[in-house]
Amino acid sequence: MTLEDFKATLAQDTPPKGLSKELQALWYDGKGNWHQSHEIIQEVNTPTHCLIHAYLHRKEGDNWNANYWYNKAGRKMPKESLAAEWENISREMLDK
Repeated sequence: MTLEDFKATLAQDTPPKGLSKELQALWYDGKGNWHQSHEIIQEVNTPTHCLIHAYLHRKEGDNWNANYWYNKAGRKMPKESLAAEWENISREMLDK
């Protein structure tokens, strides 16, 4: 699935079947459901989960908490826009 295909699924009421937990979390965030996204992603602490968790807290405006999760993911808080970060993380998860 390409990023464009993934973004097109945001017009649906439910995420496509077969998405990883990471992509499900990104899908719900893309739909504007931060809380559902956070519920999904906080269940596991792999580096990819931590990266999405960090992005969500950055989006929330909680930079201290975001930095904690970026560190756990082995990354630094990006300077790019939230929209660009969502696309970049989504692309990275789609390429897995």
